[in-house]
Amino acid sequence: MNRLIISIALALVCTMTHAQQLKSPDGNLTLGFEVDAEGSPVYSLDYKGKAVIKPSHLGLDIFDDQYGLAKGFEKGAIETSTFDETWEPVWGEWKQIRNHYNEMAVRLDQSKANRHIIIRFRLFNDGLGFRYEFPEQPNLTYFVIREELTQFAMAGDHKAFWIPGDFDTQEYDYNESKLSEIRGLMQKAITPNASQHSFSPTGVQTALMMKSSDGLYINLHEAALVDYACMHLNLDDRNFVFQSFLTPDAQGKKGYIQAPSTSPWRTVIVSDKAEDILMSNITLNLNEPCKIEDTSWIKPVKYMGVWWEMITNKSTWSYTDAPAVKLDEFDYANAKPNGTHAANNDNVRKYIDFAAENGFSQLLVEGWNVGWEDWFGKSKDYVFDFVTPYPDFDVKGLQSYANSKGVRLMMHHETSASVRNYERHMDEAYQFMVDNGYNSVKSGYVGDIIPRGETHYGQWMVNHYLYAVKKAAQYKIMVNGHEAVRPTGLCRTYPNLIGNESARGTEYESFGGSKPFHTTILPFTRLIGGPMDYTPGIFEMDLSKVNPDNDSHVNSTLARQLALYVTMYSPLQMAADLPENYSRFMDAFQFIKDVAIDWDDTKVLAAEPGDYITIARKAKGTNNWFIGTTVDENGYTSNIKFDFLDAGKKYIATIYADAADAHYKTNPQAYTIRKVVVTNKSKLTQKCAPGGGFAISVIEATDINQTKGLAKL
Repeated sequence: MNRLIISIALALVCTMTHAQQLKSPDGNLTLGFEVDAEGSPVYSLDYKGKAVIKPSHLGLDIFDDQYGLAKGFEKGAIETSTFDETWEPVWGEWKQIRNHYNEMAVRLDQSKANRHIIIRFRLFNDGLGFRYEFPEQPNLTYFVIREELTQFAMAGDHKAFWIPGDFDTQEYDYNESKLSEIRGLMQKAITPNASQHSFSPTGVQTALMMKSSDGLYINLHEAALVDYACMHLNLDDRNFVFQSFLTPDAQGKKGYIQAPSTSPWRTVIVSDKAEDILMSNITLNLNEPCKIEDTSWIKPVKYMGVWWEMITNKSTWSYTDAPAVKLDEFDYANAKPNGTHAANNDNVRKYIDFAAENGFSQLLVEGWNVGWEDWFGKSKDYVFDFVTPYPDFDVKGLQSYANSKGVRLMMHHETSASVRNYERHMDEAYQFMVDNGYNSVKSGYVGDIIPRGETHYGQWMVNHYLYAVKKAAQYKIMVNGHEAVRPTGLCRTYPNLIGNESARGTEYESFGGSKPFHTTILPFTRLIGGPMDYTPGIFEMDLSKVNPDNDSHVNSTLARQLALYVTMYSPLQMAADLPENYSRFMDAFQFIKDVAIDWDDTKVLAAEPGDYITIARKAKGTNNWFIGTTVDENGYTSNIKFDFLDAGKKYIATIYADAADAHYKTNPQAYTIRKVVVTNKSKLTQKCAPGGGFAISVIEATDINQTKGLAKL
C-alpha cells in the first residue's frame, strides 16, 4: 500500500513539472495545473519556492451518473487575465480594499459524456481562490452531489489550530496539535455537552489555521457559500492530505445543483508572516459586490443587552414556571409570574438609562416574547410567534422611552431551530419590527433543526440564512445571526449581515470557561470569514458574585476584555456585562465608551496564533487610533512602534494595562491606567499578564495645552 501511495505521488510530481502555471501579481506564489493520465484535474501551490499545496486532485462525485466529474477530462480552452480594482465597503476594517489578482479559467471537456466544466483560479499576493463552474448545457443541467473531491495535500506534519468537524456547531474550544495528533485528540475534543454530529475521527472545520516547520502560515477556508453545503475537511493523517467533506442533508446527499451554477470558492491564504494572514481580504474579494442599492440605513452599532444576567442564570428568559406551554392556548394574562423574568419594564428602563448615560445606541432585550417556558429541546414546530410580548414587557412604551433617551431597542428572534416556523412568521415579524421602531435583530438557531434531519450547515440551512438576510434587507433591517453557518464573506454582498456568532463566544465563560488562548486563535480562524459578535467587556470574572449558584470563572484579565474591542473585529460590539459591574470600574469602562466600531485603516503590529495578537485601527473619519493586545496563558511582553501615526503630530495615548501582579485566574481585575504623549517615533514595551493584554486609545492633540503635564513616551 505504501509503495502504491509513493508511486502515485511521484507520478503526480512528474506530471506537474509540465503543468500550466499562473503567478501571483508579486510573483511570490505559483499555481500549477494539469490533467493527469486518468483525466483528473490536479493543482499545486508554491510560495517563494516552498510547497504550500503539493499536487492535489480536484473534482466531484455525483449520483446516478456513469462518469462523474472527477476523471475523463481533457484540457480545453484556457483563459488568463489580470484584475485590479479598489472598492469601498459599507463598513469594515479599511476604508478601501484592493482586489488584485491574476486569473486562469480552465475548461475541462469530458468527451464521453459530451459535457464540460470550468475550474477558475484566482491568485492574489496573499493566496489562492478557486471554484467549480457548471455552465448551462444539455448533458449537465440537474445533478446531485455525492461528495466534492477537492484535496489539499500539505507538505508536512504542520501545527494546526482546529475544532472537530461537526455539522451543527462551531462552539468548541480550539485544539493546538500536529496534524498527526488530531485522530488521538478528537474524542477528547468532542465533549459530552457538544453536538454529536462529527463525521470522522479526523474531520475538522474551516477556517483551519496551520504553521509549517519551515515557517509558513497557511489558512484553508471557503468564500461565497451560496446554495451549497458547508465544507469540512477530512484528513488522511498518514499523508497529511485534506479532502473536502460537504455537510449532508437528511438523506445523506451533499447538494442539489441546477446549471448554470458555481461552487463556493476554496481558499488558501499563505505567508511567511502571521500578520499577513490577519490582513488578508481574499474572503471578501471573492464575494460579489454589494447588491443593496441604498445602504444609508446600515450603521455599525455599539450596544448593551438584557442578556448576561440570563446567561449567568441570575435571571430567566421565561415569564412563568409553567412546565409546558402551547403557545396558542396558554393564558399568559392570568399566569403567575416567576419573579425572575429579566425582560420586564422596570429592569429594561434601568438598562436604557445606563446605555443612554454612556453613549450606547442600542439595547438588546432577550426573553421579551411569549414561548420561553419550554422552548428548548422539545422539537416543537410552533414554538414562538415573534410578535407577542409577555405581560410585563410594553413594546411601544419601552421603545418610546428608549427613543426619548437617544437609544433604540434591538430585537431578538430565537427560532429554537424550528426554521419552518420562523419562515412562516418572518414577514409578520419583520413588519412588527418596522412598526415598532426596531432596525436590527439578533436571530438564534439553538437546537436540532426542523425540518427534522437537517443540520445547521447543510445546503437547506445555508439557503435559509441567506433568505433571512435578503428578506430583512427588504424591511431595512440589520441581522446578527447566532448559531448560523460560519461566515464566508457574504457581508460584502449583503452588508446588512452586520454580525454573526458561529463560534464559541463569551457566553461560554459562564458555562465553565474557555481556554485562555481562545482569543489569540479566533482572528486566525473564525474571523477569516467575517466579523464575530463575540460579546466582550466582562469586568466581573468571578461569576459567583453575579449568581451564587454559578461557579464559573471568566478566563481573562479586565485589561484584555478592553483589548478585545480592537482584536475581535466587528461593526457590532456589545458591552456585555451588567451595568452595576461597569459602575465599579468607570475609569476602565471609559475605553469601551471611546473605542470606535468602524475603521479607515487597520495595522497588525504583531501576531502568532495561539500566543498573542496586537492590532491598531484608525477610527472612521478621524485621526484617532485604538490598539489592542490579547495573549495566552503564558503572558507576553509586547514591543510596538507608533510609526503608523502622522509625522509631526502629537497624540495623547491612554494605556489600559495589566497591573504587575495581574493574572487571569488569581487577580484578573488588577489594572493600571496612564496617559502619555506619543508621536510616530515613539516605542512602547508593555508586559501582559497570563491571559491578559492591554488597550490604548491614541487621540490626536489638537491643542498644545492638552499635552501639558504629560510625560512623553
